[in-house]
Order: sequence, then C-alpha cells, then structure tokens
Amino acid sequence: MNIITHIYFTYQLSKHIIKLEREDNMFKNINIVVGITGGIAAYKLCSLISYLKREGANVDVIMTKNACEFITPLTIETLSGNKVVSDMFEKKDYMEVEHISLAQKADLFLIAPATANIIGKVANGIADDMLSTTIMATNSKVIFAPAMNNGMYENKIVQDNIKKLKKYGYKFIDPVHGNLACGYKAVGKLADTNTIIEYIKELLEIK
Repeated sequence: MNIITHIYFTYQLSKHIIKLEREDNMFKNINIVVGITGGIAAYKLCSLISYLKREGANVDVIMTKNACEFITPLTIETLSGNKVVSDMFEKKDYMEVEHISLAQKADLFLIAPATANIIGKVANGIADDMLSTTIMATNSKVIFAPAMNNGMYENKIVQDNIKKLKKYGYKFIDPVHGNLACGYKAVGKLADTNTIIEYIKELLEIK
C-alpha cells in the first residue's frame, strides 16, 4: 500500500467514525492496549481506536502477523498516534522488554477481533508471539471481543476455552448475529463499536 492509497483509506475510514457524542475526554489519562488479530473485522478497530484517542485515552496497539494482512500498521499508527508493536524480535534503540512494558502500562486490555486462535492460546497458557505474551504478563482487566465463522464459534473446544477464560476472570463481549465473511448469516459477527465502548466504560466505571 503506497502513501496515497493509505491517506485515501484513512480518509474513508474517518467518514465512518462511530456516532457517539463527545463526552469531554472521558478516557483522559487511561492507558488502553488494543490487540488486533487476523480477522476480516480488523478494519472496524479503526473507528474504535480513533474514538478512544479523541476521548483522551493513550492507545497502544499490538497486531499479530495475520492482522497485518487485513489492515496496515501504518493506518493504525496514524489513528492511535503510537507505533504499532508486532514483532517480538524487532531491534530497539533502547533497553526495554516490550511485552512487559505494555503489560504493566495497561489500565485495560482489549482483544478485538478475537479469533479462535488467540482465545485458545491464552486459555491453554501458550505465549508464542507479542500479543499472547503481553496478555499473559498483564494484571489489567482483559476483554475479548470474538469474531469468527459461526461453526468455529459454536465449536465445543472454542466454547470450552471461553468458559475457562471466564472462570479466570477474563471478560467477553459476545459476537452478534449478522452477515459473516463466509456468506452465512449467523452468530459470529464482531459486536458493534458502540457496544464495545459502553462495555469499556462500564468496566472502567466511567459514567
């Protein structure tokens, strides 16, 4: 994606920013880490990140390798104002363990869209990339917003993993019924941005 295409894409996204009224920096001084995984719904995080930023939040974003195939880190960096983290082994100009730094910094951790893969990793203690490692290291409140094919979402293994994570205190924003990328109309669509915002406000006790 060249810079002209990137600017055009960002402009188009800006026209679809969620229609919530400004609430006078309701997320001021709150550090939110957003984890984006490899699902078609990844593009929807652009409006969410833009809104959080406008409302005063500091937004750091971790993208999995597959997420970068759906939306570019450059787009997310433009909207968040922070460098996207994706590679555990990227060379730094300073000594800092990135996943520990972000894990400690977060007041809230949102994983959206949350694939069956990331849910399964965390549920079974697998930390093999920047996102799963940071989730494992954080003591902040963690929210998963699943989005996937209805067959995957209804799979007993996935449901068991979700139940397991809920038992450990992880929060979930259930997917909704709608048109899925596979062509079916079923449960598996990412919850709308307004719903996610309201859930974040409730969890952080913002009125």
